This record gives sequence, structure tokens and C-alpha cells, in this order.
Amino acid sequence: MSKKKHKEDIEKELAEEVENEAVLEEIVDDEIDELAVLQAKLDEMENKYLKAHAEMQNNQRRANEERQTILKYRSQDLARKILPSLDNLERALAVEGLTDDVKKGLEMTQESLLNALKEEGVVEVSTEGEFDPNFHMSVQTAPADDEHPADTIAQVLQKGYQLHERNLRPAMVVVYQ
Repeated sequence: MSKKKHKEDIEKELAEEVENEAVLEEIVDDEIDELAVLQAKLDEMENKYLKAHAEMQNNQRRANEERQTILKYRSQDLARKILPSLDNLERALAVEGLTDDVKKGLEMTQESLLNALKEEGVVEVSTEGEFDPNFHMSVQTAPADDEHPADTIAQVLQKGYQLHERNLRPAMVVVYQ
């Protein structure tokens, strides 16, 4: 073989190798681009999954909180309906001339109602000390003096009650002014 022919063959092989490398580089570049696109899609899907998972957990937490609130205040309506009966029992006990047996029966009924309400979380609103518009409703005023400072409770006309920290009804009071 002549040197020229051999040189041409080598140049041809080199040209083919360079061309093959360029083709391989192009294929690798295409695959890298495709991989980058797939990675971006994967990242996007992972983001969506994490957001959906967080939203699901938030919904679950809110539902649990709502369920707990419902359970905590489930007896609210019943307690509001029982309070007038409790008021009537107090009025009946205040009547003069009751026999001991009748009085004892009324006291036992009152006590059992109060215990049932207490078990559900219903407590009487305190009427000691100063008037608090969050828990008391002033229906009358009385003149204040040295013994009775202004904005203190003079008399309780109707007891107030609350269920846990929620007011069922305010205490109706007379306030010194």
C-alpha cells in the first residue's frame, strides 16, 4: 500500500471517529436534556405530592379540632334548656311554708341537676367582686356608697352559667353606680 493511500485511510478513519464522537456527543446531550426534563417533572410531581400531603394533614388536624370542639360543647343546647328548670327550683325553694319533705325533695332534685351539669363542664358564673360585662348583665343599678364601691355587684337576680370557657348565659345583676 502506498503511503498516500494509507494516509487517506487513516484520515478517513479519523474523520469517521470524529463524526462518530460528534454523533455520540449529540446522543449524550439529547439524553442529558431528556434526563433534565424528567428530573424537572419528577421535582414538580414531588412538590405536588408534598403539598397534597401537607394539605391532607391540615384537613385532618382541622377535622380533629372540630370534632373535639363538638364533643366539648355537645351538651350546650341541653344545658341551656335545663337552666330555666334550675331557676324554677331555686324559686320554689325560696317559697315560705314548705314542708321539710317537699323542701328536701326540691333540694335533692336541684343538687342532682347541678351535679349532672357540672359533670358536663357547666359551672356557675362568679358574681363576687366587680361587674364584668363578659359574664354579667346589669339590669338595674343601685347608688354606690363608702361600703359599696361603684361597679361592684349589689344583688344577683338570676345566676349565670358557662360551659368550659363559653358563656351559656350571663348572670343578671344589680350593679352599684
